[in-house]
Amino acid sequence: MNSFHSTSPCSLWVHPDDNTIIQILDQRFLPFTLITEDLKTDDDCLVAIRDMHVRGAPLIGVTAAFGIYLGLLHCREGRYDTCCDAVVTKLAEARPTAVNLFYALEFVRNAVLKEQREEAKPEAAFRAACTLMEREIAACRRIGEYGLSLVEEAARKKKGDPVRILTHCNAGWLACIRYGTATAPIYLAHEKGIPVHVWVDETRPLNQGSRLTAWELQQAGVPHTVITDNAGGYLMQKGMVDMVIVGSDRVCLNGDIANKTGTYLKALAASDNHIPFYVAFPSSTIDTKLESGEAIPIEERSPDEVHFMTGFGNNGLQKIRITPFHSEANNPAFDITPARLITGFITERGVCQPNRKDILQLFPEIA
Repeated sequence: MNSFHSTSPCSLWVHPDDNTIIQILDQRFLPFTLITEDLKTDDDCLVAIRDMHVRGAPLIGVTAAFGIYLGLLHCREGRYDTCCDAVVTKLAEARPTAVNLFYALEFVRNAVLKEQREEAKPEAAFRAACTLMEREIAACRRIGEYGLSLVEEAARKKKGDPVRILTHCNAGWLACIRYGTATAPIYLAHEKGIPVHVWVDETRPLNQGSRLTAWELQQAGVPHTVITDNAGGYLMQKGMVDMVIVGSDRVCLNGDIANKTGTYLKALAASDNHIPFYVAFPSSTIDTKLESGEAIPIEERSPDEVHFMTGFGNNGLQKIRITPFHSEANNPAFDITPARLITGFITERGVCQPNRKDILQLFPEIA
């Protein structure tokens, strides 16, 4: 796996000279500072996930997968299965909403338990984590190809004018190792010479849109404009949005989805203005145990993320308070968008309607 500095950038990779080190981009400091962080232990992975050095459902899952491997490297031979279970329990508590985390932990744990040779269990964990990473990358590429057909269809109606796509939060390669989910169709369209313009929601409180998605698009030369979170509805009313594409952290079998807070409001505005609203995700984001969004656990993050904002000032990166000292703040990290507001799902096996029948038709093995 190549590093960020290759021609095909990625957000996580195995150290080229030492496979006991996993390297990531510390996304807390983007877009102003590019910092590569070394993960050497399962605790490093836990902190990276919990404190959002990494974020995005696929990347969270892959980071956790390598966390099991790193944990086994520091475990005594003969106790690998016990250590594996302890690491799984620890990492499962890092963030509750992204189901890819639990999918990845189970995937690698099963590989470790299946390996009969005790001395080979760390290597089994490493191979499983690498397999999962490559699967996620391949899935995102295919999501891009299926989503491209939707952009092409819209472009034919535009007769040379840009297809105007609104996206929320960051569902790009920073969140998914490579390509991204919501951004993958955009990148492929841009590569094909299809004119596109992306409306980028800032995505408070951590500004994953204005910091990360805008930076990604800028790096790729994709035309874009950053907007405030509450401007999307206005743009839709004015006929300035042709489609909405977002990612997801968890998809239920009835078609309800969890994504970054604010997604639900965009879906409502899109529905009211008859604008297609698509959700792009790999199959690892489907929760086969939940029938509806009502049961999805919603992560409540620190109120300080609302009280304070970090930006670039005269003295470099600065953190400033933006609320009154005695005001309280509430900070749910995700909201639920019901299936009735969603036009379609873009997956690695095609585009489908947001309902149980169509999901299982594409993915019969999860039934």
